[in-house]
Amino acid sequence: MTAATPGRVPHLAARLQGFGTTIFSEMTALAVQHDAVNLGQGFPDQDPPLEVINAAHAALEAGHHQYAPGPGVPALRQAIAAHQQRFHGLSYDPDTEVTVTFGATEAVAATVLALAEVGDEIIVLEPTYDAYTAVIAMAGAVERRVPLAPPPPEHPTVGWRLDPDRFAAAVGPRTRAVLINSPHNPTGSLLSEAELAAIAEVCVRHDLVAITDEVYEHLVYDGRHLPLAGFPGMRERTVTISSAGKTFSATGWKIGWACAPASLATAVRTTKQFLSFAGGTPLQHAVAHALELPDDVFEDLAATHRRRRDLLHDGLRSVGLPVIPSAATYFLVADVRALGQGRGEDVCRWAPAAIGVAAVPVSAFVRDPTDVAHLVRFAFCKQEAVLAEGVRRLGAAVAR
Repeated sequence: MTAATPGRVPHLAARLQGFGTTIFSEMTALAVQHDAVNLGQGFPDQDPPLEVINAAHAALEAGHHQYAPGPGVPALRQAIAAHQQRFHGLSYDPDTEVTVTFGATEAVAATVLALAEVGDEIIVLEPTYDAYTAVIAMAGAVERRVPLAPPPPEHPTVGWRLDPDRFAAAVGPRTRAVLINSPHNPTGSLLSEAELAAIAEVCVRHDLVAITDEVYEHLVYDGRHLPLAGFPGMRERTVTISSAGKTFSATGWKIGWACAPASLATAVRTTKQFLSFAGGTPLQHAVAHALELPDDVFEDLAATHRRRRDLLHDGLRSVGLPVIPSAATYFLVADVRALGQGRGEDVCRWAPAAIGVAAVPVSAFVRDPTDVAHLVRFAFCKQEAVLAEGVRRLGAAVAR
């Protein structure tokens, strides 16, 4: 064995060097250490709806304790297909076109590992959720980032936007796929119909596969979520990924899925079977029940998070922290220069101990932090009293 190189993780493959503990885990550890209000990691502090919990208990009592079929429990695949038709008008065969995964992250991993050859390029939007970068590296592929434009300083209330020409220019001879996250984490933005149409046109023109992460599809507060698979020419080339975790406040259940035409679904299933094979059998049965609940359950969950978004948005503005509009997700982004600690990263490392608040710097999601160094992502998927206390502590720090 050779001596360790400073800064390198011993035994870790070269393509994964540099991937340390995720920023989410790091900030949550600081929150726990300092008993801080955790507005960093995106998990709700409420239980799933009671009928969903009861469905999980019923599945356990019914004896669903063994392996599920590799593609997923049939009842759940049928419920997912019905969900796609009901909410988005998209038709999928539950037997050949729907695959249940261990959360949306596994669905992304299985898809990228199935489709990308070493050296292939995959286009992503920046700020970029860190799991995408890691999965692309695992596949030996090359990540090609297209930045979403942050709002200009003179117009801080303008949302993040995609430049269609810049997106089109990112396509090269080795481009294999585009990986799109809308509603978008970490910015809370929602790609417009025109932006999605531009992405679809590029995919069709260059015969690219689209991988879409739509886990926040039901947590949209301004505008409407439009699946990329619904655009002309996209149904046959899109792997649509979502999960139950965000929709039903059950992030620990890790029940996700991928919907795709049979040819793509077969490729995803081929890889997925060697990642986790199958898991969470009783929870799969519970999610099947959850997806069949009336519309008002989905609407009530979204309304709860909309109230929390508004509370945090208005609270941060009231204490002198400008906020970029958030149309969806669990998150909003704010300018934290008024806290006097320099960069957002400095604020996030200082704040848990100093003022008892944890958050995540937007710089953790980009390669060049120049344009976003002052921005921090706050999670509003928390009880209203928790959000109010976080705002109070931030306000006191600004005042000091």
